[in-house]
Amino acid sequence: MLRREAKSLLAILDLGAAELSIILTDDGAIRQLNRDFRGKDMPTDVLSFPQLDGAFDGSLPACNPITDAPSPLPLGDIVISVDTARCQAAALHQPAADRLRTLLIHGLLHLLGYDHERSSSAARRMFARERELAARLDQRIARMPRKTNVAAKVPRANRHS
Repeated sequence: MLRREAKSLLAILDLGAAELSIILTDDGAIRQLNRDFRGKDMPTDVLSFPQLDGAFDGSLPACNPITDAPSPLPLGDIVISVDTARCQAAALHQPAADRLRTLLIHGLLHLLGYDHERSSSAARRMFARERELAARLDQRIARMPRKTNVAAKVPRANRHS
């Protein structure tokens, strides 16, 4: 589900040629990452590790600047704690899948340069963008054809005894 949603989000953002890594983990592992990379010795819901230096300007170069080859540009890694996502989902009275989607969008926006910790106006912009992307993702998924059970559509063979 997250893979499909991530691909859809990249397409919505015109970043279909970008590469994104999503890691689902537990509170212990994300706590260690949070401690090692942010100096905060506690679990968190999502961490983002951009692969690009500097601010992302929203466009993809013709060639990957790291390898100088025409390959997908690696945006970065999004690490999500499933433990924390489940707890948050329960507290918000929502399905865990919905919370995971929100954390995916949140992490992706961090990779694209959004940072809610800079200022209250930056937080308002980021959370408004989160809501916009969630709505666009809902619309896109609603238009996708639903997978049907192929076996149910196959006529039964006539059996002769």
